[in-house]
Amino acid sequence: MKRRSERIRDALRTQLWPVPAIAVVVSVGLGIFLPRLDAAVDDSLPPAVTALLFGGGPEAARSVLEAISGSLITVTSLTFSLTVVTLQLASSQFSPRLLRTFTRDRFVHVTLALFLATFVFALTVLRSVRTQQDEDGPFVPEISVTVSFVLSLASVMGLVLFLAHLTREIRVETMMRNVHEETKVTMDRIFPVGVPPQPQEPEPAPGSIPIMSARSGFLTSIDEEALLQAARETGTVVRIDREPGSSLIEGVPFARAWKTGSGGALSAEEAAELGELVNDAVATGFERTNVQDVAFGFRQLVDVAVRALSPGINDPTTAIHVLGHLSSLLCALVDRNPGPRMMTDDDGGVRVVLALPGIEELLDLAVSQPRLYGAKDPMVAARLIELLREVAWCDKDGRYRAALALQLEQLRDAIDAASLEGNERNRLMQAANEAAALLAN
Repeated sequence: MKRRSERIRDALRTQLWPVPAIAVVVSVGLGIFLPRLDAAVDDSLPPAVTALLFGGGPEAARSVLEAISGSLITVTSLTFSLTVVTLQLASSQFSPRLLRTFTRDRFVHVTLALFLATFVFALTVLRSVRTQQDEDGPFVPEISVTVSFVLSLASVMGLVLFLAHLTREIRVETMMRNVHEETKVTMDRIFPVGVPPQPQEPEPAPGSIPIMSARSGFLTSIDEEALLQAARETGTVVRIDREPGSSLIEGVPFARAWKTGSGGALSAEEAAELGELVNDAVATGFERTNVQDVAFGFRQLVDVAVRALSPGINDPTTAIHVLGHLSSLLCALVDRNPGPRMMTDDDGGVRVVLALPGIEELLDLAVSQPRLYGAKDPMVAARLIELLREVAWCDKDGRYRAALALQLEQLRDAIDAASLEGNERNRLMQAANEAAALLAN
């Protein structure tokens, strides 16, 4: 249930419409309620309060409300246009996978909600203004018109702040920081500090069966409690072979299950029932999310680095900054226990095995493509060597020295194959030798 609520909350946060839609509904309600309040209390308000409210007649009230509603819909269209342009720029200049960072921006949601709420409120209140020609006589909802005026002032300030916010958010440094923070939150949720090492992963028993995916798409999240309950009810061990973020294909195995102890093989009916339960516990979508996918943040950062190293952009400084973020994330993981997670029942027996990325996989994801496209740039190559040194320094127990040494050897080969000047090559090789000496200690 907790994982499902996180998935729903993430889906709502990455949509532009929920907050503005709520604001529109609330503004319609206020636009109906406040004129009725005006009709009830306007004649009995003290002079000190009346002096602060709108004091014009029906024609003036109509003009003000029409001006507010007309201008706000124009401003809202401009804001939507600027947002779309920003999304297009982020997709083409940095990475299409960064669009989620913009669409979940709460400031953008609130700004759009303010503009639409002001427009709808002014338009709703306009219905209640009556002139001399109306059957019920003239009526000016003073409080409502004043509220519309205050909302319009807030909208003007919101437009100015939105432009300043948009200018800041479109900077690559801000985007990298946002991805870093989101990835750090996911890491803390999936690989919390202080979790002891996982028990030994059980080997599949004879008669184990594959479980086919019922849907195609990316594996976005797993309801762990539902999966554990399904394994208990069927007396099986369920092993999910695909990590969050992996692509699932309908009809292709993505998990395996077997009876515990000497329970024998699963019958066809039991296998079908278990397959339905496992697929119900697995959520898929056509885009990756940060809910349980730790590698997604690494993928986003690496995409920015690779795009920056492309000949069309040629921005190695951005790639170097990305490697700094990747190094920080890797260093934050080395003292934890990333990798597959075992879920046990009450007697300590393993019931569910979840495939999760380990340091080795995340390290390869962070280094392999920047090495491929950046080894010919001395500054990028030097930063890659420094990344390996930083992770090795944080790896106090030396658990990942073999993976680091493998990456360093591959980086050496890439530097050796690159067309670099003699001094640059010697400097990089010296840095690589120092990193190798650190790994050997």
